[in-house]
Amino acid sequence: MGPPVNTASTSTAHPQRIVIATRESRLALWQAEHVRSLLQKLYPACKVELLGMTTRGDQILARPLSKVGGKGLFVKELEAALLDGSADLAVHSMKDVPMQMEPEFSLVAIGPRELPLDALVSSKYASLADMPPGAVVGTSSLRREAQLHARYPYLAVTPLRGNLDTRLRKLDEGQFDAIILAAAGLKRLGLGERIRAVLPAEDSLPAAGQGALGIEALASRADVANWVAPLNDPATAACVRAERAVSRALAGSCEVPLGAYAEVRAGSLWLRGFVASPDGSRMAHAELTGGSADPEALGLQLATELRKQGAAEILAALGS
Repeated sequence: MGPPVNTASTSTAHPQRIVIATRESRLALWQAEHVRSLLQKLYPACKVELLGMTTRGDQILARPLSKVGGKGLFVKELEAALLDGSADLAVHSMKDVPMQMEPEFSLVAIGPRELPLDALVSSKYASLADMPPGAVVGTSSLRREAQLHARYPYLAVTPLRGNLDTRLRKLDEGQFDAIILAAAGLKRLGLGERIRAVLPAEDSLPAAGQGALGIEALASRADVANWVAPLNDPATAACVRAERAVSRALAGSCEVPLGAYAEVRAGSLWLRGFVASPDGSRMAHAELTGGSADPEALGLQLATELRKQGAAEILAALGS
């Protein structure tokens, strides 16, 4: 997998070479290139390289993610490159990072967030409300599916896999009347004009970490943590850590219909969450406002509130 990277001591303030492990989809490469450009501005003399990799999540496209191991399939090979020294860090969409991370790894920075909401993409309809009974909506997400079933029970929701370009091609070929994607990915790839409507959080609460980029490294690599520390955005990091705490407390590593979304308002975190049955027939909602100093504690508090609203029974029925 290439020569070992420079694992210089933590006393080296400016790195000589940094290798970034990344998936090879167009969006993943954009994200890695974005982080590379930021690092090159910080360290002009540093050679920053990309190590492109194909993950199992990219290979298994015929079945829904929830049936084949969840979004962790997108990060395992990248983590292997960190372990064997082929790469110093990996760049991820935070919504793809498993809630339960192995102790060898650490999220060393979370960058500023792009628009974290879901987007409707359709050449036929301007909104979900415009769609007639039986119209076909494609999504890869149990979270989106449950909310669609709850709010628009007359629509047909079907699985949609593949990278962003593949999903758009399937829509354009007429396999779906509309698809729902993360607005952030479309905007980052210059495809914002494909968005017919941005779905408000009240209609489609985002996934934990949606729209944010995370940088992962070995927990033992204090040098890497120091290198990328300037890329961390404290407000985004607080929101994402609160959201991930909700998901971790309720779902662990399981794939369940769950959303968690935090916003900074007047210096506090406004955190909302839900857990639902896949068909949307049962749904527990809760929200809290609290300080940003301990976002994980706020997330755990919201998870407790969701259990009081029926989340435990919903999760038990899912076999979680």
